[in-house]
Amino acid sequence: MERLTAAKAKGWDALATGDIFLFEEFRLDGQGDGLSRRDKHGVFVPISIGLRTLDILVVLVERSGSLVTKEEIMAAVWGRTVVENANLTVQISALRRKLDHRRSEEGSCIQTVAARGYRFLPTVTIGKPALRPERSGGSRSVPPLSIVVLPFANLSNDPERRCFAEGITDDLTTDLSRIENAFVISRNTAFTYTDKPVDPRQIGRELGVRYVLEGSVRRSADQIRVNAQLINAETAAHIWAERFDRTAGDLFALQDEITSRIAVALDLELVAAEAGRPTAHPDARDYIFPGIRGSVEAADA
Repeated sequence: MERLTAAKAKGWDALATGDIFLFEEFRLDGQGDGLSRRDKHGVFVPISIGLRTLDILVVLVERSGSLVTKEEIMAAVWGRTVVENANLTVQISALRRKLDHRRSEEGSCIQTVAARGYRFLPTVTIGKPALRPERSGGSRSVPPLSIVVLPFANLSNDPERRCFAEGITDDLTTDLSRIENAFVISRNTAFTYTDKPVDPRQIGRELGVRYVLEGSVRRSADQIRVNAQLINAETAAHIWAERFDRTAGDLFALQDEITSRIAVALDLELVAAEAGRPTAHPDARDYIFPGIRGSVEAADA
């Protein structure tokens, strides 16, 4: 049975597309597990929550950072059913108990705007849905050449290296987005996995990608080592791995050199991996091999 029907009937249909909303340690999936929280192992565990409460959360998350009036929430969740304002207050209190257990110093994630309504404060990012069976009995396909660049781990104690690692992650996300027909998860969504040990197969299911790129940055004296690994999100098998050793100097130039080399190598590996996949449509390879040619030309330039 499809959830969130009242909200969707009033135009609150952001989750009807199957998008997954991520904020803090939570995941909101209106067509799947509902509301889930990431545990200490990095696994999202469903949270028991009433359907009305879930509907209200959808309305607030869909307009994160903006004021949503009580009238708008009531209309979206209860439709034409006449209810007292106290019902909304009870549901908001239930939501706060679920979401605020680790926010004692920051206050509630749902801000009350006196006499007007509520505002959802956490930053919300959008991921892609996990694979789910279609009604016809088939499965939703994962976009070809789909990848997420996870935040590179800083293995040094120097905070400056953290900025360096984040810069590599940002640049790689941008560079890989330029690959023809590639689908790359946004930087904001990828950074929700920072410092969290998550299985690549789980990430693939949560974000709907075939590949995961992860890596690390380490410094010893004036030497910097960057490791990068491309992983198949379906099998957790390593497709490609490389280590880059450089002398610390101009960090921006060093960062540009490393990201450029990784991007070119990944372009070749990603496109070659996709070209090797069985397909029922031979003509589809026409969209793949031009990418290989372009990558080779870039690598040889």
